[in-house]
Amino acid sequence: MFDIALSALGQVMSGGHIAFLVLGVCVGLIVGILPGLGGIAGMSILLPFLYGMDPTSALGMLIGMVAVIPTGDTFTSVMMGIPGSSASQATVLDGFPMAKRGEAARALSAAFTSSLLGGVIGALVLSFAIVIARPLVLSFSSAELFMLTLFGLSMVAVLSGRSLTKGIAAAGIGLVIGSIGTAPATGEARMTFGIDYLYDGVSLVAVAMGLFAIPEVISLLKRGSAISETTALGGGWGKGMRDVLRYPWLVARCASMGCVIGALPGLGGAVVDWIAYSHAVQTSRDKSQFGKGDVRGVIAPESANNACQGGALIPTLLFGVPGSGSMAVFLGGMVLLGIQPGVTMVETKLDLTYTIIWSLALANVVGAGLCVLLARPVARLTQVPFVYLAPFMVMIAMFAAFQASRSMADLVALMVMGMVGMYMRRFGWPRPALLIGFVLAPGAENYLYQAVQFYDWDWITRPGVIIIALITIISVWLGLRFGTEISSEGDSDTADQKTRGRQIAFAGLLFLVAAYCILEALQLSFLGMIFPLTIGILALVASLAVILRLRAGRVAEIHDDDASATLAGESSGRETYLAVFSGLVALIWLIGFIPAMVIFFPTFLIVAGKARPVPTLLMTAGAVGFISLITWAMALRLPEGLIGQALF
Repeated sequence: MFDIALSALGQVMSGGHIAFLVLGVCVGLIVGILPGLGGIAGMSILLPFLYGMDPTSALGMLIGMVAVIPTGDTFTSVMMGIPGSSASQATVLDGFPMAKRGEAARALSAAFTSSLLGGVIGALVLSFAIVIARPLVLSFSSAELFMLTLFGLSMVAVLSGRSLTKGIAAAGIGLVIGSIGTAPATGEARMTFGIDYLYDGVSLVAVAMGLFAIPEVISLLKRGSAISETTALGGGWGKGMRDVLRYPWLVARCASMGCVIGALPGLGGAVVDWIAYSHAVQTSRDKSQFGKGDVRGVIAPESANNACQGGALIPTLLFGVPGSGSMAVFLGGMVLLGIQPGVTMVETKLDLTYTIIWSLALANVVGAGLCVLLARPVARLTQVPFVYLAPFMVMIAMFAAFQASRSMADLVALMVMGMVGMYMRRFGWPRPALLIGFVLAPGAENYLYQAVQFYDWDWITRPGVIIIALITIISVWLGLRFGTEISSEGDSDTADQKTRGRQIAFAGLLFLVAAYCILEALQLSFLGMIFPLTIGILALVASLAVILRLRAGRVAEIHDDDASATLAGESSGRETYLAVFSGLVALIWLIGFIPAMVIFFPTFLIVAGKARPVPTLLMTAGAVGFISLITWAMALRLPEGLIGQALF
């Protein structure tokens, strides 16, 4: 076996293989930097180029891409508060506050270093686990996977910050939104309002972008300055690396978690960063800075999401069961190359397996190096007045949201979730809790249904279920004991009676959503009803608890950047910006994406940014040219608009 590994290493280090690997890394970084695209879109881009290629070189290109997307998506997560992909959502919580106080360089350096170490650890784990992991992976049934989703939900106790009731209510609403569509057990439609788009559920990209991107854009526009509150990037590059070296066991633990969770089909990067972040909080003595710019909140998720790729390759190579969405496309690439995954990857094709492992490790090294080279010029974007960056960020967010299902309804969902995220941020509700509920809802229902079908209610007594249940109980206990030290949405202030009334109205709206979920569930068959009924009751009770606490004058916090304007009886302007962005969606629906951007960019820059005509023209041309080039290169489609469809 050692000789085979060395032979594979020699093949990986050949000039041709490295060239294709670097090509894959470069494409992966571009896809990672563009918010919302992620591994599935990136891998799909490369598939047409695989025909006729040497299998070793083609695998190097594919592995190069899939390994570095969790590294490249750190740029937007840290510098703009926009999750680059589902695997970088937790990085926003502390990375973006670091950038706002002038520590973008430190945050990026820590992220890239921990990503490098996590990716290498993932490759090492894969090299050992590829032989011994088969019985472990096979031992996890739907019952154990359901318990893991509950374990993911237990992180709400940590991420809820000062108000656990708000956290539970937010997670419950997230579960409700995640259950929109057809019931997996019966195919019955739930909460679709007769809208075709909702039969497949709301896209993760629209929810994540709406919760995080739109509120941050509006907040920074209202502040009227650059992203960073200081002018100096500082000497943070070396400090970020030293930060990672100060916490070697945190990196090792989170990378190990990433490997394990990545190896379990159905979970993957959408939840691993939250589990790692929660673990970092629970095991830290000083928790006061989490959510405000603690570097450990960057190191933990970035270590885990890169290691997750190595773990996801285990079921993909051994059983032909993709460990994530991007691995599903990778599996299709293997089939195109004539490589059949399965036990033969260990028995007769071990050399090819080790080629993949070495490529994974090398891609992480190359990707981290390229990110460090690009980081300083990209990080300077935090010094640009945000009013000039805002239209570009809105354009990217809408571009990413539309690519989820190529429907204009994606943009409407983006604006609706943007409004929800804006008021959650405004009133101190933990947005990560809602996102976790949304991500875990489909898997939780599927796994529960399968567990009951296969084992009846005996699944509760399975050893793996009991062990995970005990871990979950401990996690909840730690979250309840220590979670109040974490700032879930920034500092808060006490609201007056008028603002408290607005908070009650918002909580009441969520209460009505939960009530509607319950009414819809009662009209379904038992198998289609049980999950939405349960989560609806959970969300209803928690929302009611929040309303009662608000009426009693408790948990009446408002976000600090709105406090002064609102308490003075002034309009904070957030509804105005939301209306402008919603108007842009209507314009796209009418005349198409590119023409709408040609109108929106100069109008916004001149009216809001007081920009001069020549810079306005240059920025508009650059933005429209960039999005057109990306669309052409990736063979993507943009909305044509009603007028465009009528003419052509």
